[in-house]
Amino acid sequence: MIAMDFLYRIYERRLSREIKGIDVPRHIGIILDGNRRWARALGTPVAHGHRRGADHISEVLGWAEEAGVSIVTLWMLSTDNLQRSPKELDELLNIIVGAVGQLAVNSSWQIRVLGDLDLLPSESANALRAAAEHTKNHSGMIVNVAIGYGGRQEITQAVQDYLHEQAASGATLSDVANSISVDAITDHIYTKGQPDPDLIIRTSGEQRMSGFMLWQTVHTELYFCETYWPDFRRIDFLRALRDYSLRERRKGK
Repeated sequence: MIAMDFLYRIYERRLSREIKGIDVPRHIGIILDGNRRWARALGTPVAHGHRRGADHISEVLGWAEEAGVSIVTLWMLSTDNLQRSPKELDELLNIIVGAVGQLAVNSSWQIRVLGDLDLLPSESANALRAAAEHTKNHSGMIVNVAIGYGGRQEITQAVQDYLHEQAASGATLSDVANSISVDAITDHIYTKGQPDPDLIIRTSGEQRMSGFMLWQTVHTELYFCETYWPDFRRIDFLRALRDYSLRERRKGK
């Protein structure tokens, strides 16, 4: 074990040297996947996996901040996750709310909540809003927490918000049809005012987006890591940055 730790540290230092001076992603999205499978592999309750995954968040955010990343978006709870058993969902929400609360109290990061909080119990929703409010004047890295989030839902809500806005201004249906545009919808999505993610990392070996940031990821680079989220290591993060730096980002040109 000591020998493995020694080799790990050597490899980590090597990776750190390799990515020194590279073009670091300004905005990284992370799909925190594999908590349940991690727990089941150990023969422990699912909640243990969720807690271990939540405890790991601040460490990974520290790596991102150290690398020079400006924005990290964490997908913590999808709209599909809301269909889980009431017992697991209650435990998961309590863990998520507690984790976000700790991020707000113990860091200089600016927390922003993405998703439809009306889908959550009012107590959880209010606690998440309070965490975001507490950090609104922080000047550090922006940390978007996607909770009660679905990509299709986000686009649908953006269009609805735009239509309501136009209706309130007295626009006719014909006016709205003629004025709606990519920019109009972009101005109403959850991440309005932020750059699109340069890199999305998904843990656990699953190679799909599952609806994450559908509108924002047209030109985003994707990186799939076999490791479950609770075991996601700094070398896994550095590998993702190295892989990103080696890609030619033509963005359709």
